[in-house]
Amino acid sequence: MVEQNNQYLSGQSQAAQPTHWNPHKAVSSTPYGYGFEHNEPANGIDLLGVIFRILQYRWLICIFAAIGIVAAVIITMMQTPKYQATSQLEVLTPSVKVFQDIEVTSETGDMRAFLTAREKILSRITAERVVFALQLSEKEDFLFPRPDFSPFNLFYKAFNISGNNNAEGLSAEDRNNIAVSRTRSNVSVQLVANTSILKITYHDQNPEYARNIANQFAQSFIDQRVDQGSQTSVQARDFIQEQVLLIKEKLQNSEQALVDYAKFAGITVTGDEQSLIGASLSEINKALSEAVQESLDYGRTVKQINAGSGPSIEQVLSSEGLNKLRTTLSQLKSEYQQKLTLFKPGFPEMQQMQSQINELQNQLNLGTKVITDSIKLKHDETLEKVSDLRKKINELEGEQAVYQDKKIQYTMLKREVDSNRTQYDSLISKLNEVAVGSELRTQNAAIIDLATVPRSPYSPRLSINIAIGLIALLGLAGVVIYILEIINNTFSNPEQVEKELGLSILGIIPAIDPKELVTMLADPKSSLSESYRSLRTSLQFSGVDGHPKTMLITSSEPGEGKSTTAVKLAEDFATLGARVLIIDCDMRKPNIHRLFNIDNALGLSNLLTSTIRKEDMSRVIKKGTHKNISIITAGTIPPNPADLLSSARMGLMISQLSSRYDLVILDGPPVIGLSDAPILSRLTEATLMIVSANKATRKSAKMALKRLHAAGSNVIGVVMTLFTVGKFDENYNYRYLSYDYYTEGNEIPKITTVAAANEMNDNEKNWFVVAYLNGIRRYFDYLINRIKSKS
Repeated sequence: MVEQNNQYLSGQSQAAQPTHWNPHKAVSSTPYGYGFEHNEPANGIDLLGVIFRILQYRWLICIFAAIGIVAAVIITMMQTPKYQATSQLEVLTPSVKVFQDIEVTSETGDMRAFLTAREKILSRITAERVVFALQLSEKEDFLFPRPDFSPFNLFYKAFNISGNNNAEGLSAEDRNNIAVSRTRSNVSVQLVANTSILKITYHDQNPEYARNIANQFAQSFIDQRVDQGSQTSVQARDFIQEQVLLIKEKLQNSEQALVDYAKFAGITVTGDEQSLIGASLSEINKALSEAVQESLDYGRTVKQINAGSGPSIEQVLSSEGLNKLRTTLSQLKSEYQQKLTLFKPGFPEMQQMQSQINELQNQLNLGTKVITDSIKLKHDETLEKVSDLRKKINELEGEQAVYQDKKIQYTMLKREVDSNRTQYDSLISKLNEVAVGSELRTQNAAIIDLATVPRSPYSPRLSINIAIGLIALLGLAGVVIYILEIINNTFSNPEQVEKELGLSILGIIPAIDPKELVTMLADPKSSLSESYRSLRTSLQFSGVDGHPKTMLITSSEPGEGKSTTAVKLAEDFATLGARVLIIDCDMRKPNIHRLFNIDNALGLSNLLTSTIRKEDMSRVIKKGTHKNISIITAGTIPPNPADLLSSARMGLMISQLSSRYDLVILDGPPVIGLSDAPILSRLTEATLMIVSANKATRKSAKMALKRLHAAGSNVIGVVMTLFTVGKFDENYNYRYLSYDYYTEGNEIPKITTVAAANEMNDNEKNWFVVAYLNGIRRYFDYLINRIKSKS
């Protein structure tokens, strides 16, 4: 394997510049050079990202949560405890009372009645009643309670101080106003849904006051409504009595005026309010009607008599005397006819009978004539009576016309009398109703439940304050995290590097504790060594001809690990048998000699300035820890490093050295603020850019890359250093880059004794404390570095 690598490396040692250099051919298909999948960000809210952010800033969130809890406890201690008591009052159905036949009925009220009752309870008049009933204006602890929120409450609670003010200089009116104002501000009234019950709640620092005032509000409201009802009834009764006297006087005057006018006009009315003329006229009309009817009846009978039908009229036929005569005459005629068969008409007996018949016939005719004559007489009388009645009616009608003219004024006076009498009767009725209503002192509200002394305060509530404090401070923490994320201009994961710089990630170097750096670099099985070997592999496959012959390693800012990367890459390539030369081109702040623990008396600056003797040339190229590694240190720090690096001697030297070594690594200075790195990038086949996680700013990295491209350099990729893989951030997706394969399962299990177990527990506790403190220290260092980079 070593021979194959040597042949592979030696095949590239013939030219200083590659002829077919394509650094993106092998790495473009796999964004990071390791074959792991690149997840595109999804549209919408990244819930997993939000969770990782929460876990990433867990210490900040915990600190804010702790501050919120402490602040909530302190605020709770600063608040004065308050008690509340509640009484329940039922508002009976309000209505306007109507008295009908001495029965009291009510009209159903609506929601306005309950709202009106609520406003009355909250009114100043009710509050004044409460203050007067409980003598609250005389109690200083009620007039001047402790402030609801004050830092002095801590001292009040600690030393049991009341903190009340002195009210000796206040007048009685001022004290009453203060008491009323406090009473109204601390009371609340709520209507229980779908009921007619009002809940009266009072808040106060004294539980006794809370109970007494809540109950007194209910009682004062009831007393106020009863007093208002009684007062209204008395006022109504007095008013109606005055109106009764006025209407009574008006009625008397109107009646006297009506009587006087009737006397003056000669108007006499009957009990049914009708005049004598009218009554007479009515009677005469009635008599006339009867007389006319009687005249018509007699007229028809007279016509029958004149027609020769007198014997057949009703009066004749109904006469008893004539009926007897007709019966006797009929019997004689019948007997005469019978005897006529025996005797002749000249027979004396027959003649005698004939004379009797004639006599009876004469009497019958005479009787009929008497009746018919009487009927004719009565007919004449009725005609005369009708004539007389008509004359009388004409006379009365004339008098009635005169009476109607006089009755107009009479009617007006009569109407006024009727109106006054109606008003008088109505007022008398209302007066009786009010008299009855004033005796009915029924309550239109009733206390359902009296308030009791509260045992515990309702405010402050520590749990609620803690919840509010946590919500507020966690919200503030969210704002701070959001701001930190906005102002975060560093790279935290490889995706950001590729997105911002447009370069492929060739390697990811984990962050190591500086105390363990040397140990892990020396350990070939450590995660750090494995990550550099992975970077070496990426460089081997970065082009069509393998790794570049000359390579500049630089960064945008100092302290990003470029020197360590240069040394470790040199060791890894040397392990494969390649001859590697490291040149420390950072003549401003050299570091390679420190890493290899060699002197820096002679170096690159001496070669470029020709200030070295020939006998000392062998001392310029020094040997490293590996036999295949050679080192040229920076040498004496010159005043003009950029001039030396841009000289023709520097280019010629790089060209000659690339022909002698398989790989020449230039450890260059940072790009930002210096012109050295862009100059060196033109002298090498490739440039490897180092970007440290959570340290190098994006702006500086972009500017550095822009300067390198402007200088014509070939930047083949990026190495991300100081990359942390935590279980509580998004970088946990790269947990398999820890390269712990060689260390897994190497531990030998041991039998743990009690003492060993106790020692283990103590060590675990100590480790947890140390890890916690280190985490806080690293977090604040990270914030300080970010602020510095931003500024």
